[in-house]
Amino acid sequence: MKLEEIKSSLGLSGIEPSQIVTVVAAVPLGEDSVQLIYRTPDGAMKERLLGRRDEVSVNVATVERPFSFDGDGAAFQLACEAKRIDLAFLFDPMMAVHSSNVEPLPHQITAVYESLLPRQPLRFVLADDPGAGKTIMAGLYIRELIMRADSHRILIVAPGSLVEQWRDEIYEKFGLEFHVYSSLMAQTSPSGNPFDDYPRLIVRLDQISRNEELQDKICAPGWDLAIFDEAHKLSAHYFGSNLEKTARFRFAENLGAHVRHLLLMTATPHNGKEADFQLFLSLLDSDRFYGKFRDGVHKVDASDLMRRMVKEELVKFDGTPLFPERKAYTVNYELSLIEAALYEAVTHYVQTEMGKADQLEGARKGSVGFALATLQRRLASSPEAIFQSLKRRRERLENRLRDEKLDIKGRHALAETYAGAPEDDDDLSAEEQESLEENLIDDATAAKTVAELEAEIIILKGLEEQAKAVVASGQDRKWDELSRILQNNPEMRDASGRQRKIIIFSEHRDTLNYLQARIAGVLGNPDAIVTIHGGTHRDERRRLQALFRSDPDVRVLVATDAAGEGVNLQNANLMVNYDLPWNPNRLEQRFGRIHRIGQTEVCHLWNLVAKETREGDVYHRLLIKLEVESQALHGRVFDILGEVFEETSLKDLLVEAIRYGDRPDVRARLTQKIDKALDHDHLKSLLNRNALAQETM
Repeated sequence: MKLEEIKSSLGLSGIEPSQIVTVVAAVPLGEDSVQLIYRTPDGAMKERLLGRRDEVSVNVATVERPFSFDGDGAAFQLACEAKRIDLAFLFDPMMAVHSSNVEPLPHQITAVYESLLPRQPLRFVLADDPGAGKTIMAGLYIRELIMRADSHRILIVAPGSLVEQWRDEIYEKFGLEFHVYSSLMAQTSPSGNPFDDYPRLIVRLDQISRNEELQDKICAPGWDLAIFDEAHKLSAHYFGSNLEKTARFRFAENLGAHVRHLLLMTATPHNGKEADFQLFLSLLDSDRFYGKFRDGVHKVDASDLMRRMVKEELVKFDGTPLFPERKAYTVNYELSLIEAALYEAVTHYVQTEMGKADQLEGARKGSVGFALATLQRRLASSPEAIFQSLKRRRERLENRLRDEKLDIKGRHALAETYAGAPEDDDDLSAEEQESLEENLIDDATAAKTVAELEAEIIILKGLEEQAKAVVASGQDRKWDELSRILQNNPEMRDASGRQRKIIIFSEHRDTLNYLQARIAGVLGNPDAIVTIHGGTHRDERRRLQALFRSDPDVRVLVATDAAGEGVNLQNANLMVNYDLPWNPNRLEQRFGRIHRIGQTEVCHLWNLVAKETREGDVYHRLLIKLEVESQALHGRVFDILGEVFEETSLKDLLVEAIRYGDRPDVRARLTQKIDKALDHDHLKSLLNRNALAQETM
């Protein structure tokens, strides 16, 4: 439009963005410019100087239809749907539930929408029982935070064996893509800090906790949400007045200072020691749980920081119990004469060497004690395990004696041994425990001189010959008992007579290989058995678990505790503890592999124990009490096994039984301690303390 054509009362477009203005006056300023005074639709008076170059954009406003309805209907619908989804969380309080590939259960919904989301910022322990679906709860929580634009940078910290499982589940069920941190990621990082490049990451707990440089990098960018899976591994302990923090605990402490929301997930938050539990809670609130725990002073209600629901209280939406019943049986077996003689001989050796170890100091004392306790556990495991252990120990000590005689420098001096036994081996993962046992059991000795070492080797040779004779005799009452369960027990077969799937837990690799051969003889098919231990590579472990879950011909899984952490095996409902763990938390972890969401059958567990042995007597008493109380408390006693031994750990009781179990007064005292720990009123008080304010669904 030409400048000369602009007249009063004309409607013009192009003067104000997306508005039509009315001309009040146009005052020419020379040939090429006009001072325009105009009124906007809201009545405001404005003025503007127009030049020739503005003629292109200024036009007389024409009257158009307000809505023509001739646009692209499909595109309009898509735009509306996108906006609806964008604002959905305002109208749908459980948006994550309705946009995920899961069918959540009542306790999972209450966890996310009643316990987690209302807390801003979040500092919380999710401690529902094993198999209650804590990964589902975490996924729903992450998805809700993302849809509410509350969290963008999210970090998941898990044990190495579980990171791929986390990545797959979060993607399959919630459509969220997380990257697993690797060293290759660090090498190809454009910024030099891969933790800054990827907003959603899964990292391996030990990989980061053992590397301070990585910790600095991971904390630098800050995070909206950090989740620790199997958080009971983040432990610290008081020894006297000294506070000892594990590398994992220090990492969690460091990371906690750089995150807004912190969620710790574990089914066993309490190891039976209140002081350790409160140190664990200090990761969430360091002010409230500051200083050393003192009984009677620091007993606190942690219900605002923690939620724990036990399996027996969980229900489906129709009110029926979520988990089937679980039953445990104690199977006592008597040693044959030749086995009993070997047991007494090895126990006497362990007893004597433990007495010598008491005279030692520092790390060596702990290493020797750990090695001897492990030797005793292998004695209870199988003739094969104790024979191989004695043989390896004798060979290693002979090599050491030869080095000493040749005075080879740079090797172990006789006054030293492996320093590496942890103060509390409950902190170790099953994998770490297995590798530590392999290193220490063969080499840690209390001998201080070459003469003492020679004397110990002579004793070991005699014990080795005795163990070899037991193996050659083929007498193994414990195996006979397992064989009887596998062949004669009615629970072993389904209605069509087909062998059901069963998991057998052992503590040692020698026993694992021994059982694999013996069970193959009973079943007549070696391919029906798979084995998993701490040395099984992660990918192979996953393949074997998948095989056991989906291959109808694979009926038996023989495993060490390496298969007992975070694995879903609810396609089986039968389990045998061939070897009993000295850490009661492991009992519950094992049972939790089959007793989890998706299990439809009653779960059966057989615990094999020789009552006539010293430590077997203690464990037998424990299991019998456990059976009685389990019936009275409808199975709930399994949920608090770790906390039952608050004053004295089960491991300490078993070591005491090995050392002094031949004295009637000691046996009476140990029986009294077991009875006190599993006293009905004590168990009730622990259950009440654990079930958050006794909440039930």
